[in-house]
Amino acid sequence: MNISTISKTLLVLLSFGMMSCTDSYLDVESKTESNTSNFYKTQNDAYRALIGCYDGWRQTSSNPGFAFYVASEVMGAECFGGVGNTDGRGYQVVDRFDIAQSSSDLNLFEADWARYYEGIYRCNELIKYEEQIEWKNETLRGTYMGECHALRAILYFDLVRMFGNVPLLTVATEDNVPQATPAEVYQLIFDDLQYAIDNIPAGAYPKADAANNDGHVTKYAAEALYARAYLFYTGYYGANIDGVTKEKALAYCEDVINSGEYELVSEYKNLWPAASAGIAEVGDAETLLGTYAGDGNSETILAMKFTNTQDYNGNNDSNRWQVMLGMRNLPVAPYGRGWGALTVNPQFVNQFEAGDLRKKASIIDIVNEGITKNDAFDASYKDQREYTGYVIKKYSPLCFADGTSATKMDGSGGFQEQNHQDWVIMRYADVLLMAAELGSSKAQTYLDKVRARAGLQPVAVSQTAIMKERKFEFAFEAINYWDLLRQGVDYAAQQIATSGIDVMSGGNADKVVISAENIKAKKGLCQIPQNQIILSNGVLKQNAGW
Repeated sequence: MNISTISKTLLVLLSFGMMSCTDSYLDVESKTESNTSNFYKTQNDAYRALIGCYDGWRQTSSNPGFAFYVASEVMGAECFGGVGNTDGRGYQVVDRFDIAQSSSDLNLFEADWARYYEGIYRCNELIKYEEQIEWKNETLRGTYMGECHALRAILYFDLVRMFGNVPLLTVATEDNVPQATPAEVYQLIFDDLQYAIDNIPAGAYPKADAANNDGHVTKYAAEALYARAYLFYTGYYGANIDGVTKEKALAYCEDVINSGEYELVSEYKNLWPAASAGIAEVGDAETLLGTYAGDGNSETILAMKFTNTQDYNGNNDSNRWQVMLGMRNLPVAPYGRGWGALTVNPQFVNQFEAGDLRKKASIIDIVNEGITKNDAFDASYKDQREYTGYVIKKYSPLCFADGTSATKMDGSGGFQEQNHQDWVIMRYADVLLMAAELGSSKAQTYLDKVRARAGLQPVAVSQTAIMKERKFEFAFEAINYWDLLRQGVDYAAQQIATSGIDVMSGGNADKVVISAENIKAKKGLCQIPQNQIILSNGVLKQNAGW
């Protein structure tokens, strides 16, 4: 989907010399700019505004500070902070839930906070002006507005999981708004997802036409997100919201499954470009992408879309998080270079079952893939903090045989700013396992399907078995941390804490120590940007422990 932005600037002055004799000098409406006085009138305006809402969501990854997906992995049990040996220690603050790692890093998430509220603002504007639009087609109205409500739900769901206590804005306001209770925020999330489920037709964006529909929020995506939000809210808070039930969440999962729109990709590795890639010369996309099932494949229910046209002139449309995940300064075909964040915890690597095909598809094993035998690696290794020998493969950047970045097939793309791999928000495998967890009569069948694809034998279905399966199925997909938290903060803290895992920083022996008490004190939540608290004159309150 071609996502663009919408100008919200009201032009109030025109040059008198440019007006014809028939123009009134009182006519100050812009002839070229869209604004709230001349916009939100036609269905085409609504579509343009909806694209702006999608772009607002994408900006949380294209123009972030930390990025939700990166933070979700840094905080979890799968990864350490990593990055360069002389870089700031902000990643260690987040990884260890410890501001003492870098006491000046009080605003790590400030850009993220701003991007999320900018996206929410765009959604609120379209919702506000819905009634003044001249709708020609009520089905199209339901589709557009359903997507808008779902996007607002997604934005708030990320925010409330990260920070717990956030202002709830449903209209534009200059008021200094205090934080809402999490229950109030989740009520809006469920209401918005319900609106999307009720109003986006099942056939609005058929999977069979994924080339044109990929990236849209569908009815089925909204149903799957409803189940995810239900499981997290009821697990983390141990509470319920009126009208939001386990039975409804299960019914929505079963509706996705029974739709016939989705199926598991036959080989797990084919879900990820780097896991499928071959070593290719510049321009040879077929060899480079190898067996990759492609964007919008049969398993993808919702993905955040990016392009490779980002630059340093204000165009923000790539996934700026991907360069962080690449091997530090080291392109080794087909894996592209990056900044060495999110080094993989060796304890997590060792927990995969023997024969689990997901291990090789998910993780670059630097030693066993022969990457260490060159001078370039030695220099990179000495510049790396918390080196473990393991790197995330699923979202590794790609490069050609000569090390040239593959962000563009002609080799002209920038490795820092133009990566554009989708971030897959919801996969069909997740819906199968959520349905099993929610008590489907076919729970055993669903669990067996996921395990069989991974090359594993069936195990008896149980809550423990399902959660274990999720751990490896969704490794490095910004899911597992939230799965840990919804099983209890104390449980999550125990799983994440380390008494001292051996790593290398700057080529020297080092240890990663993560205190369970730090995680418990913060309740697994992130630090609210201190600048936002100051700007609110203390109306906003910092999360406990920070």
